[in-house]
Amino acid sequence: MGKVIVKLKLTNQGDLVLTKRKLSKAKPREVEIEALVDTGATRLYLKPSVIKSLGLEKVDDIISQTTNGPKKRAVYEPVRLDLQGRYGNFDVVDIGENVPNLLGQIPLEYLDFVVDSKNQKLIPNPEHGDKQMSEEYGNQ
Repeated sequence: MGKVIVKLKLTNQGDLVLTKRKLSKAKPREVEIEALVDTGATRLYLKPSVIKSLGLEKVDDIISQTTNGPKKRAVYEPVRLDLQGRYGNFDVVDIGENVPNLLGQIPLEYLDFVVDSKNQKLIPNPEHGDKQMSEEYGNQ
């Protein structure tokens, strides 16, 4: 499979909340970046420079399985991720500055996108048409 690169708009979720509640008049911090779609990754992984420009604070640590073995990574406050007219809020995990930003499986599933490997692009899940759907498990 070839590489699938997407453009993401990321906004500091905390800034959005403060603005919406009229607790701040400052414009929410946001950036537009490119990310590699990585179905082997689980989360949204961002470079330190992106995390810094969004003003995100560290909230936790996790252990990530990498090709070089387990690695401790920092988890940061959530961002609003906008992609192809769909959006969701996701915690951010740091990744090295020398590797691409990664869009993993959890955001892909939440936003209801699948990889079209033949055409090397991200598409809305064809099983759901143009509607974003989320999976539910068990009897609700």
